Amino acid sequence: MKKKLFIVSNRLPLTVEQAEDKYICRQSSGGLISSISSYLQGLEHNDYSEKIWVGAPGCNETIWASVSNDLNEDEYTYSPVFINWKNYELYYNGFSNSLLWPLFHYFPSYAEYNETYFDAYIEVNKLFNVLISKQINKDDIVWIHDYHLLPLAGMLRKEFPTLTIGFFLHIPFPSYELFRVIPKHWQREILTGMLGADLIGFHTLDYVEHFNECVSRILRTEHEGHFISWNNRLVKTDAFPISIDFILFNNAYTKKGVAEIRNKYIDLKGNKKLIFSIDRLDYTKGLSNRLKGYEQFLNENPEYKENVIFALAIIPSRDGITKYAERKRLLDEHIGNLNSRLGNISWQPVLYYYNHLSFEELVGLYTACDLALITPIRDGMNLVAKEFVASRQDKQGVLILSEMAGSAKELTEALLINPNDASEIAEMIKYGLEMNSAEQSDRLTEMRSKVQNYTVNMWASDFFRQLNDVKNEQLEFEVKFVDKGLRLQIFDQYATSLKRLFLLDYDGSLVPFSKHPSLAKPSDELKKTLATLGSNSQNDVFIISGRDSKSLEEWFGNLPINLIAEHGAKLKLIGREWETDTELDTFDWVVKAERIMQQYLVKCPNSFIERKEFSIAWHYRNSDPLQGNTRASELQQDLHKKMNAHPVNILNGHKIIEVRNRSINKGYVTEKILSDNMYDFIFSIGDDETDEDMFAKLARLPQSVTIKIGSEPSFAKYNLHTPFIAQEILNLIAEHDNEIVN
Repeated sequence: MKKKLFIVSNRLPLTVEQAEDKYICRQSSGGLISSISSYLQGLEHNDYSEKIWVGAPGCNETIWASVSNDLNEDEYTYSPVFINWKNYELYYNGFSNSLLWPLFHYFPSYAEYNETYFDAYIEVNKLFNVLISKQINKDDIVWIHDYHLLPLAGMLRKEFPTLTIGFFLHIPFPSYELFRVIPKHWQREILTGMLGADLIGFHTLDYVEHFNECVSRILRTEHEGHFISWNNRLVKTDAFPISIDFILFNNAYTKKGVAEIRNKYIDLKGNKKLIFSIDRLDYTKGLSNRLKGYEQFLNENPEYKENVIFALAIIPSRDGITKYAERKRLLDEHIGNLNSRLGNISWQPVLYYYNHLSFEELVGLYTACDLALITPIRDGMNLVAKEFVASRQDKQGVLILSEMAGSAKELTEALLINPNDASEIAEMIKYGLEMNSAEQSDRLTEMRSKVQNYTVNMWASDFFRQLNDVKNEQLEFEVKFVDKGLRLQIFDQYATSLKRLFLLDYDGSLVPFSKHPSLAKPSDELKKTLATLGSNSQNDVFIISGRDSKSLEEWFGNLPINLIAEHGAKLKLIGREWETDTELDTFDWVVKAERIMQQYLVKCPNSFIERKEFSIAWHYRNSDPLQGNTRASELQQDLHKKMNAHPVNILNGHKIIEVRNRSINKGYVTEKILSDNMYDFIFSIGDDETDEDMFAKLARLPQSVTIKIGSEPSFAKYNLHTPFIAQEILNLIAEHDNEIVN
């Protein structure tokens, strides 16, 4: 059975309009719609059984019924989400565009924190979830788009745990320092919602890093490279710089309609230079700064007065939001004042157009202008820059581009400017207008090659390829985890064996980590389980821990089990005293290591030092995750540099940097235990780097069951998600022993 593909966005890719006495539909414009439509058109008809676009139609059910029969659904099927008008306003103009949009674009002073907005935002996402859930099968693919639907993937994941979900954010993701100003429960809803996806895409690596940092610091979840372990799943984050249909814009250059419009503007400008800008009405676009830079250029270069025209096209956007209405009024006043101050009856410095442009008109202006001026204060990507580059088949024209636009990461041959620096804008306008033809050609040739080599189809194909790859990695990853069937297999292996060995790490393996080591005491249930296992004469049970001997003695000294402290430095067999195999002189290097660690207590608040008999450890489990990881890396390097003359190993464990004698590790003591007895069943659990020596020694033995708690790669054969599941397995085995005794 073929899969269905669900494309999910805030709006359907159409606009319903009233024309006289009836309603009609037209194709909507916008970067998201044109990008996805272009990709879908390139798909083979047999790739999916059905392509369904889910979104709000912008009208009520009655109006939709009157126009739906006339829709062209050859490319995809429309699935409208009908939303109460008031709720839609609160969700769209409220939370989405009065909080998320300004904050994610680094305008925190514009953000409005309104609980009613947030409630509506969640409710509308639930409506999307309900509609999709009614149509979807567990093997289908869902591709969710943009900031309006951040919680949706998490909602779908709860109902369909194995569903393939991709999410792409078309705007910037802010730094942690900005994101953290959002109320905490909203932060969690946003992040956990996004983590419902299998693959989360952003425009640039900067945005990827910002998201990963927020997840680490707010949800206290580790990530390795681009992979985040969340709710027993691997989630991948990566950069996919969205692009355009290069062929469409390139070939448009020679189209009759475009050529006619281009020639019209060339005739209009005559001997003058033509600067062109097009943007939506938005405070993120830097329109005022752009005009200030242009005015400064004219004042500093009076010879260009009456010899240059600035054609500024503004597309209406979000007129219902106060900030946008204010921006329109200020923009009108700014342009009016500039034209009245510098212009005259025969020449206006700015030709201002406030409306939508047709495709032909747009490309006609792209290819007629001498300079494209694109200066957003912050932009996720900015496809206008790429459209201009692709349309210039003649390889002439100059692109001035804000370094704050995502596209600046790729189009490095543009004249890159700081959009807040009017002087730099003025300087670059002059440089661009006077750039010779050869330099224009060289710059555009390089930029066109980049846009041509990573088109919108390649962008989407890359996204789906990685979505498929991460799904396969999840499947391989899950096979390694101990499921119910494997638990029964372990139980059967135990029940049919004659001599068994248990090597059990403590912290992070039998019990979860606590804020301080002294708080991680074993429960009565755990001690009862260990006592049952130890009482069986066929079993040798060892707690093999990095803990000090005093703690282990206090907690387990009265149980019929063996204790190994400080990773093998000390051993206590049942009924005997503690002993060490080696004379370990630690005084000199421990003092030195402690002095180094002391410096990091100040650098990393809430970290602490634990001194044992034969080792010393710096813990950062209670510290800020980002700061802790950074300082841990620094400390580890510092110790390696300053302790290399001493016989020590420096280990990076679970939220701990530990220095211990080189002759001590769990692998050595494991080898000694194995040499003393023959075992036909070996069960070993650990959770961090300190346990890998033990796992490595056991890896070659077919009778061993080695389990790593967590998702990191390991010499262990299997993984478990939490210490609680490890306890369940031990309980199952102990119940078997109780039944035999009774």
